[in-house]
Amino acid sequence: MGDPKNPRRAWKKPKRPLNYDLKMEELKTLGTFGLKTKRELWKAHTELSRLRHQARSLLALRQEVRDKEEPILMKSLSKVGLVEESSTLDDVLNLQVTDLLSRRLQTVILKKFSFKTPYQARQAVVHGHIMIGDRIVSVPSYVVGMKEENEIHISPNSSLSELLAKQEKAKSEEIPTDSPEPETSEVKEETPKVESETPKVDAPAGEAVVEKPSTESQE
Repeated sequence: MGDPKNPRRAWKKPKRPLNYDLKMEELKTLGTFGLKTKRELWKAHTELSRLRHQARSLLALRQEVRDKEEPILMKSLSKVGLVEESSTLDDVLNLQVTDLLSRRLQTVILKKFSFKTPYQARQAVVHGHIMIGDRIVSVPSYVVGMKEENEIHISPNSSLSELLAKQEKAKSEEIPTDSPEPETSEVKEETPKVESETPKVDAPAGEAVVEKPSTESQE
């Protein structure tokens, strides 16, 4: 037994944390699910690695032992909505970190209520506006079970419901900006034709003035 004051870490850092592609992917995941730090993402990766290791260990067992242990794992994962009860160990190995993050309380209420951003949903959880049944849950990373998903509601003493109602009303009253513009009749202005006249040049004294024949067609 270790020292209770210094518990073991529940997460592991990636092997190459300074990889550019990895950093961009992590930042994208943080923004999509509204995570506060990368530590929350690393915890999800560690939990996913633990589930995959458990599935690979069951595949290495004998068929008799596997038939007893596999339903226990499938039942525990189906309770939190990661897999179905009829799934196999291959489905566990195909799980992604986004599947685990989508079962967080923060993500579930983002889909259930009309929050603008995942960070607004996180603030609602932390401030104690969200209840599951008769208890207030203020942990954004709480894993929501399938039975608890229908019991999520906003606290009756919270003013958050009025704010969400105002946001929905404002969205419904918005005028669509894609309305077609009225067609304006094009007015064609006829430019007056200017006939080119040949300038007359005064001839010097003693010389006759010769007019040039016009280029217009004579009838």
